[in-house]
Amino acid sequence: MIDLRSDTVTKPTPGMLAAMSAAAVGDDVYGEDPTVNALEERVAAMFGHGAGLFVPTGTMANQIAVRVHCHPQDEILLETTSHICLWEAGGPAALSGVTCRTIDARAADGRLSVQDFAGKIRPDDMHSVRTRLVCLENTHNRGGGTCYELGSARAISEWARTHALSVHLDGARVWNAMVHTGTTAAQWGALFDTVAVCFSKGLGAPIGSMLVGPRDLIAYGRRVRKLFGGAMRQAGYLAAACLYALDNHIDRLAEDHDNARVIADAVREVPGFTLVPAEVETNVVWFEVDSRHGSAKEVAAALKASGVLVAPLGEKVVRAVTHLGVTRAECETAATVIRALA
Repeated sequence: MIDLRSDTVTKPTPGMLAAMSAAAVGDDVYGEDPTVNALEERVAAMFGHGAGLFVPTGTMANQIAVRVHCHPQDEILLETTSHICLWEAGGPAALSGVTCRTIDARAADGRLSVQDFAGKIRPDDMHSVRTRLVCLENTHNRGGGTCYELGSARAISEWARTHALSVHLDGARVWNAMVHTGTTAAQWGALFDTVAVCFSKGLGAPIGSMLVGPRDLIAYGRRVRKLFGGAMRQAGYLAAACLYALDNHIDRLAEDHDNARVIADAVREVPGFTLVPAEVETNVVWFEVDSRHGSAKEVAAALKASGVLVAPLGEKVVRAVTHLGVTRAECETAATVIRALA
């Protein structure tokens, strides 16, 4: 099977497995795992922040960020189809007593502009929740793997800080955004109070995400991680995989972006398939299917019968994601299979 369901399906490379086997480990709860400590220090420094917190998942990193920035009866401003709102099981409300005020992006790519936030701050009134946090997602998964321009994100960050709001970046795929836009981790880190990054998507580690931010917030986040059930012990084996990914798998993300365009070109050629958005920037391809093809599940089943796995993520919506686990030749084969549906 050519598996394009997600970039989370990757398996460790031989070099990554060797790095994991050779890792020095200790008890991370006591702060004694040298490989975890090295990873946290390295990633925090990359983004220009004081400290990092290694966690199992991107959802946990985001939900810890919500908790350290907000209190019950607070509110987050975020895009309607953002991961925190759409795919984290109601975490802000369930875990932190925080509500989400969603803002519709003007285009189908999930990107907000500073103008979209006008008038969105709640009044200082006992009947209202308190607007406290702005969250952006880069790249935007449901928006088609689209990337914020640095200037646009800076304008939103400056607006938020002018109004005494905190700013968090869900940067699960920020590595892809950096490669596509030619920007650096430090440039993105400067715009946000906290940043969540993921190692188990495009970078190919088997598990692991991180929240970076100021030392006091991350110290509090460590307590929240325990509360949420995520304190780990000899996690250095996992951290070693992440360190290997940072050394070896960032620049190669450009290959995934090129391969995604191979898939997108095939989708364009099938009558009844519509790319949403129309242009693919990174490694995520979303497309809608019309009635002549049946449902998204039926399209996925037809592709599976020919050896290609995609993800039906709505009645009429399909996603395909490229990653280090699929080669250019396999993506070209997948493109041929997609074209055959015409």
